[in-house]
Amino acid sequence: MSKKLFEEFSDVSSKEWKQKIQADLKGADYNETLIWKTNEGIDVKPFYHADEFSSLPNVSSSLATKWLICDTIFVSDVKKSNHFAKEFLSRGAQSIKFIIPSKDVSINELLIGIDAYATSLYFELQFLDSEFVKKLIAFSSKTKIYILTDIVGNLAKTGNWFTTLQEDHNHFETIINNTSTCSVDLSLYQNAGATMVQQLAYSLAHTNEYLNHLENKKDLKIIFTVSVGTNYFFEIAKLRALRILWKSLASEYNITSDCHIFATPTKRNKTLYDYNTNLLRTTTECMSAILGGSNTVNNLAYDAIYHKNNEFGNRISRNQLLVLKHESYFDKVNNPADGTYYIESITQQLAEKALELFKDIEANAGFLKQLKEGIIQRKIKESAQNEQTQFNTGEDVLLGTNKHPNPNDKMKQDLELYPFVKTNPRKTLIEPIIEKRLAETSEQNRLKTE
Repeated sequence: MSKKLFEEFSDVSSKEWKQKIQADLKGADYNETLIWKTNEGIDVKPFYHADEFSSLPNVSSSLATKWLICDTIFVSDVKKSNHFAKEFLSRGAQSIKFIIPSKDVSINELLIGIDAYATSLYFELQFLDSEFVKKLIAFSSKTKIYILTDIVGNLAKTGNWFTTLQEDHNHFETIINNTSTCSVDLSLYQNAGATMVQQLAYSLAHTNEYLNHLENKKDLKIIFTVSVGTNYFFEIAKLRALRILWKSLASEYNITSDCHIFATPTKRNKTLYDYNTNLLRTTTECMSAILGGSNTVNNLAYDAIYHKNNEFGNRISRNQLLVLKHESYFDKVNNPADGTYYIESITQQLAEKALELFKDIEANAGFLKQLKEGIIQRKIKESAQNEQTQFNTGEDVLLGTNKHPNPNDKMKQDLELYPFVKTNPRKTLIEPIIEKRLAETSEQNRLKTE
């Protein structure tokens, strides 16, 4: 019956829709009025239609993403960190990311009482030591352990190797041989102001540096650490494009195309003033991360840029994810982004533009060479400055900061952490890529006048 009902209506082509819109504009220019031009060089149209595709987008038959809720713990005290980990897990977290500052940390004490069968554990090491990693792996073969060690990422962020190029690679290769995983951190590029096309291309070129170097990579699994911004649909498309690009690169090496995405909200758009707005930002960012297909989502507390870790901030950030999972059923829907004309179009354009940039990097000696020559840093600076200008002129809006600020908002007495870029002059091999929030300069000026 319903089929006959719909057969009574003729199909409307995209051309007919555009003609109708043009008539309704009453002389206004369609392109100038309704086409949105992005920093990625993508023109976003007011509508997307099936007849614009040579073939309709595929709708996957895979199950809904079983994404995990993760909490981060900086291990300054092993016993306290163990207590916090068990507490977080009892309150809804499904995985824990430990930031390990020193190889003196006792793994046995740190993981006492943690269910090795049910918990995925991430270890971000702030040092490079393959023997320490061997101890981690030996702790339990049943524990899902992911080692987040990225020597090229460390070079890009600090300007130096952990020790030397050769020694770093020796340790790194041993770690990979023991774990069969390789970690690539592309959150640095996002937090420093790179466009999405740059983030994707640099992460691909970054990964390719490892693939070119490693001999044993047949069973290698890549872990991408990603930061997610508030451009909702574009961020969904970015993560989907990342998987497409990785699948393409992996096929060239005849290795597994599976990858693991660990996502967290960006710091770049977070603010001191009207800080509760950060809750809205992180909620939509986590939604993008989930719908984009992240395996693990680690939320950022609304006060993370100016407060030390605290029970309230941690609880709220975890509860945001618990609401998305258990009340909004974001782990029950079967890949809702698949087949949507708008997201499919953006995904394809991001992937194509990123692949073009990646090929250009490879044709010009590769990522590491361009990093050493400062080309990558310069390109990111240019993109960051463009975004900063948009923020300064009000084109890029952060509510409560450059739009509708509350003049009575005071923050000077509430700062437990220094929320701005720290300058620490030192000798480096290359110019480091610096993470910086958009609102830093305006916030510093406001703090001076409180």
